[in-house]
Amino acid sequence: MRNIILLGLTSLLADFSSEMIQPLLPFFIAALGGAGLAVGLVGGVGDALAAIFKVISGRWADQSKKYKKIVYLGYGFSAVAKFFFPLAKVWTHIFVLRPVERVGKGLRDAPRDAIVSESIRESARGRGFGIQRAMDSLGAIFGSIFVYVLFLDFGFDFRTIFFIAAVIALTALVPLFFVKEPTSLKSRESNRKKLSFKNLTPQLKKFIIIATLFHLANFNFMFFILKAGDVFKNLESLPYPQYLKFFITSFEPEKLAIALPILLYVFFNIFDASLSAPAGRLSDKIGRKPVLTIGYSFFAITSLGFIFANSLVSLLGLFGLYGAFKAFIDASQKAFVSDLSSVETRATSLGAFETSTGLALIPAGLIAGYLWNLNPAYPFWYGFAASIVAVSLFSALIREK
Repeated sequence: MRNIILLGLTSLLADFSSEMIQPLLPFFIAALGGAGLAVGLVGGVGDALAAIFKVISGRWADQSKKYKKIVYLGYGFSAVAKFFFPLAKVWTHIFVLRPVERVGKGLRDAPRDAIVSESIRESARGRGFGIQRAMDSLGAIFGSIFVYVLFLDFGFDFRTIFFIAAVIALTALVPLFFVKEPTSLKSRESNRKKLSFKNLTPQLKKFIIIATLFHLANFNFMFFILKAGDVFKNLESLPYPQYLKFFITSFEPEKLAIALPILLYVFFNIFDASLSAPAGRLSDKIGRKPVLTIGYSFFAITSLGFIFANSLVSLLGLFGLYGAFKAFIDASQKAFVSDLSSVETRATSLGAFETSTGLALIPAGLIAGYLWNLNPAYPFWYGFAASIVAVSLFSALIREK
């Protein structure tokens, strides 16, 4: 449990930094001349490159046994890359910089998750991943609240906020120093098999294929923020509670059109953080499959809701449901992959899963960006339809270990 808390604290600090950047990124891309397709390209390629490095780092960790050192390298790489964000002059600079920063995430995630999975007994593995995810999400809450205050109350611009975020990212390396690698990882014979889909168990292969199909629908979060920004462009004409009138009329409409989506993003992170550990424990109790089915269904409902969202209240509910979706699938997916793999290939299996699902985010982002340029409602229709197909296949074809 000590390792899980320390890795959770590292995740908290790193995510505090990242979530100071994330909710501002789609608006920054737009300010630099990027449109919907640019947002999809930046989001999809960045996440996909992270995914590619997950399988590389997972394989590297399984063979070298240098789990902690690789995790250190990943967090350090991301922290240094963030210092270049304030220097961007056109959106194509972000197209280069965000994937570079995501390489660090790709390097650290699979070996970090392997340490988490072997730092707690199998029957409580969902709880362990849930705790780590909850601390990660707490960092996201604090980071997004902090950026909201810096932007709306102190008037800091995008570039200044990005620099502060980079400085905070460096502090994530401190708790990582005290993590001890589990002996079960270090004592096992190195896995020297050729990395191949054939080396995975049949059920794991099915799960990866279906999860990849689902992630073709799971386009980047930036489209949800852009949708909220679009709604708030006409804030004064929207229905909202009377007690918010003073707040809404006290700031410039242009600033509120950015600040309010950040506030909704805080709401998303609150739901994600508060439900991560309970969702992990629930998957330990009733099984991974029911929890993942619920989580995938939450995304379908969220996508459908965003098609018709036109008020602050509806967006609050939908961002909360989006947070519940993240909480239900993130910890449970990793725990399920761990359940379906051997300890010798755990990091490799986690990396293969993350790579396959991550690569799906490139076409997901491009499709969503293209559809956004046609009509901002179209990406959400696509997300709803594709996720319904994926959850149906998952329910029909996947069984517990």
